[in-house]
Amino acid sequence: MKVWLQSFRRTMEVRRFESEFRRGLRISLIEGIPANILGNLLGGPLQTAYLLYLGFTSQQVGIVLAIPSLTLLIQIIIAFAMQKWQNRRLYVVVFGVVHRSLWVITGLIPLLFPNAVWVPIYIVLFLISFTSGQASGVIWTSMMADTVPPAVRGKYFGIRNTVHWAVVCITLLAGGQIMEWLPGGRGFTVLFVISTLCVIWNGWALSRYTNPPFQPSESGSRHKMLYRPFADKAFLSATLFISVFVLAQNIVVPLFSYAMLNILKMNYSEVTLIMMFMNLVMMVSYYYWGVLNGRYPARTLLLWTFPLIAASCVVWLGIAVLPVLVILIVTHLLLGIGLGGYNLLVFNFLIGDSPKSERPMYVAVFSACTGFAGFLGPIAGGWLYQQFSGGPLWLQSYGMTGIAGIVLMALAIGVAPLVFRPRRKTYSSTFDQGA
Repeated sequence: MKVWLQSFRRTMEVRRFESEFRRGLRISLIEGIPANILGNLLGGPLQTAYLLYLGFTSQQVGIVLAIPSLTLLIQIIIAFAMQKWQNRRLYVVVFGVVHRSLWVITGLIPLLFPNAVWVPIYIVLFLISFTSGQASGVIWTSMMADTVPPAVRGKYFGIRNTVHWAVVCITLLAGGQIMEWLPGGRGFTVLFVISTLCVIWNGWALSRYTNPPFQPSESGSRHKMLYRPFADKAFLSATLFISVFVLAQNIVVPLFSYAMLNILKMNYSEVTLIMMFMNLVMMVSYYYWGVLNGRYPARTLLLWTFPLIAASCVVWLGIAVLPVLVILIVTHLLLGIGLGGYNLLVFNFLIGDSPKSERPMYVAVFSACTGFAGFLGPIAGGWLYQQFSGGPLWLQSYGMTGIAGIVLMALAIGVAPLVFRPRRKTYSSTFDQGA
């Protein structure tokens, strides 16, 4: 006990004299832990399980999975509002807490409402929740771009994401086991209670973020602010390509859990173990993608991620001749590496390819384009699963996913290299040295 107290005192003494920069990085790391616990107890395969418990059809599941992408459109409005809302930490806290609180409140639906309205009530609460969450997201991105220096961004976010995805893996394993031990309503009650505690923890951590000064847009008017990203041809072409890729990808990838639970008839434990495996792969890959990003530009490395994501869908065709479990392991191995790289690199691409004063609008335009595409994808996927429900089982089990993978591979190999040619000069060298 004495040794522990001495260690605690030393830690407090070090933190008393740590720089604002180091405190910002530490708090960012801590804040993501409860956020990821909540996001994976209430999202991912466990969300799909809860939606099926509430009586959602495949098309309705697709609508819910599309909502996070649709609500990215709010970021354009928030980018304008940020010119006046310059206390970024305050608004990150407000929007972040509202987002997670409303998501947790969906757990009360079976207790407060009759069965007939469970589906629409969940959709409304989830829509408002993620509108608030995406509003927080654009402000958070701008704040973190000013908090983390360009020289360490790749490595820092690689380490941060590695830690957070370790948390995701543990959360998925624990969540799957809880649902096996306590099936149905009892299990979901435990998940929502834990998530409620995470809302409190996350709100406290968000309030501890550093709050660097905000640099307003230099465009002079709202029209010019909105015009700047569209006038940047390299940025716009990359954004449009990623939007098309996300549209094709989201027809099948967000519905992997639905296909495993409802079509391949796997149980909660098997699905969460597979998802945990994918997240372990992502956890490891984040670190290595971060190291690579210290040597190569994000634009170049993104070219490596698209074929991996495409291959994860093409591999589903192997279910026709090989054991399902083997194919799903290979699928999620490829998807984990590909998404790990994409999630890290697209963030650094956005920061590196945007001028500091215009960054909120660049992020908002990118999010709006990719978000609308991401919104259409799961809705189309849910509709297709419903249309094929009376058709051949092979088409539902692996045919639709395999066909989507072939389309994605054509985009990744044939179009992406033309779009992601290195820029002669990036904004990161000109604008971000004082970020």
